[in-house]
Order: sequence, then C-alpha cells, then structure tokens
Amino acid sequence: MKVTLQNLTKEFPGRGKKQQAVVAVNDFSLEIPDGKLVGLLGPSGCGKSTTLHLLSGLQAPTSGRIFFGEEDITRLPPENRGVGLVFQNYALYPHLTVRQNITFPLENRKGKDRLTKAQMAQMAQDAARLVQIQELMERKPGELSGGQQQRVAIARALVKMPRILLLDEPLSNLDARLRLQTREEIRRIQRSTGITTVFVTHDQEEAMSISDLIVVMKDGVIQQAGAPQQVYDDPANLFVARFLGTPPINVFDGLVSGGRLYIGAEAVLEVPGTADQPVTAAVRPEGFLPRGDGPFHCAFQGVEVMGRDMTVLAAHPSCQAPVIRAIVSGDQPVIPENGRVAFALKPGKIFLFHRETGERIPF
Repeated sequence: MKVTLQNLTKEFPGRGKKQQAVVAVNDFSLEIPDGKLVGLLGPSGCGKSTTLHLLSGLQAPTSGRIFFGEEDITRLPPENRGVGLVFQNYALYPHLTVRQNITFPLENRKGKDRLTKAQMAQMAQDAARLVQIQELMERKPGELSGGQQQRVAIARALVKMPRILLLDEPLSNLDARLRLQTREEIRRIQRSTGITTVFVTHDQEEAMSISDLIVVMKDGVIQQAGAPQQVYDDPANLFVARFLGTPPINVFDGLVSGGRLYIGAEAVLEVPGTADQPVTAAVRPEGFLPRGDGPFHCAFQGVEVMGRDMTVLAAHPSCQAPVIRAIVSGDQPVIPENGRVAFALKPGKIFLFHRETGERIPF
C-alpha cells in the first residue's frame, strides 16, 4: 500500500494567554512506496510520533491530506483505516493470555467481516508463528520477558493483516542485545509480509540498519529523506550530519581561503571553486588517516582499542567538542610525536556547511 502525505500540518493550541500554539508537524510531504519500511528519525519533540498518530487517525491534522493508495483517508475514523499500531509500552491486556491478546482485534469484526472461532484461532496461530511465539500462547503478559511481550504486540497488530503497520519506538524498553535481535526480527517480518511499515525511533543506528528509507526530522520539518547510506554519505545540512553516525561526526570551525580549507592555521584540504568564507567543517570519524606527514596536527590523548578497529582520541583548538574521535584500522600503528598526532583527511568524509545557516556547501 503506497502512502502519501501532502502538506500535513498539526498544530496544538496554547493553554492560556501566555502559552503559544505548538506546531508539531509543519507542512510535511512524503510518499512512502508500497511494501517499504520507512524510519522516521529525529530527537525527542521533533514530531515523528505525532506524524504516526496522524497516519493512524488517533489525531486529526490541522491541514493537509493523507492517502492510502488513491483513497483519501484524512477524515476516516481509525477503525476504518486498516492500520496496525504497536506502541512503545506494548499495551497488552494483562488479564488475557497471549492467544486472547492476539485474537482480540478479530473479535470486534461485524457483519460480513465477522469470523468464526476456528478462523480466529487459525489466524492467531499464524501470526504467532510469524513472530515465533507459538509456545507462549497460553501465558499471560506478566509471565513474559520484554522481548516476548513486544512480539505479542507485533502479532496482535499483524493478525488483522493491516494495510500499513505503524511502530512507535517499539524497541526503547529493551536491553541492548535484545534490541538488536528484535530489530532484525521486525525487518524479517516486514519483508515476509510485504506490509508497508512506518517505524518511529530516535535511535539512528536502529533506523539505518532496517529501513529502506529514512526521514530525518527537526521541529516538525523534514530535514532530509533518502536511503540510509545516501543520507549518511551526503547530508543536506549540519543537523543531519550531526544526528547520523556513531561516534558522532567531528565538527570544526574552519575557513576557506584561496581554494583551501584551513582548520586553525593549517591548510588541510584542497577545495577548488569554493568561495572564500568562514565555514563549519565536519569530518566523519572514519575520515582520518594517521600519517606522519599529514597536514592536520592534533594533541594526542589516547587510544581506545575496539578489536578490529581502534579509536584515536585527540584534541584541537578549532574543534567544537573537547575530544576528536578518529576511527582507524586496528593493525595501523598510531605513533604520536612529542604528544601530537598527524592526520590526512579523506575528501569523501569531510563536509562543509555555512557558518550561519548550517546548509551544505558543495565542493
């Protein structure tokens, strides 16, 4: 099911005379291709969950339209939209068994859509098999782990074969190892069902690892949308560059002069055709090459050994953070001289941005 959002805006009125109205989603336009998994990504308060609630019908937009395929569902009640919604806190009925929780959405069907008990039992069993919880059907939620409860919530959303599946930060209550396992399961389930899925998260690693398309949001506005690797390699502005990447990108105060980028007093990169101006320069952690004759010199602070890779910790007066993190190969020796280490910079891993607006400067 293709999903189209056209100029969607949601404004919450202020309370009293002193509190201004809040625009949670601002002129949001996006086309979600049929059968794809889209990650809405951004910090808390950026409007991603509100966008999900507009899709589900839990909230009505102030303006704009929503289409499922060619059908305008902007004013359609939630129960008639054919969506499956998985909440952050699972929202399972504690007094019902797993089987009863999964079957519950099917029991509310009326008229020609009404199902027999045998049909509901089979559909519940099929959904449980899809998320691999067949052996837990007679347990109650209090007898399950967090990961198992999450699977029950997903099965309950899938059992009615929704037109689209909406996931609102479904992994935030899980520990690190279980998050990794469950996100792989979500991707497997989405691929096997082919249901168009919207996944809301503030964790950029989650979004990048399982999404076909990511949408980076800030203050209710789309900053950039695209394939995860494309957005990482080609950020539209400084906000996107900062938000994506672990460790985060290293940001410096720089200057372009005479076709060269200067960080501090050192010319670190040729940038022909770029106008002379003060800039913000950002370098991905993997963009540093330790080299004795490198043009970029930093104060050496230490090394974090990560096995295959290691992180060189350094400092520079022009860096906007106390520590520079440079990821280099574990078998590449880093030998500081007089407490300093020299780097060359990979041109494809460094980005320039306007100092005032944060917009990207191509070079």
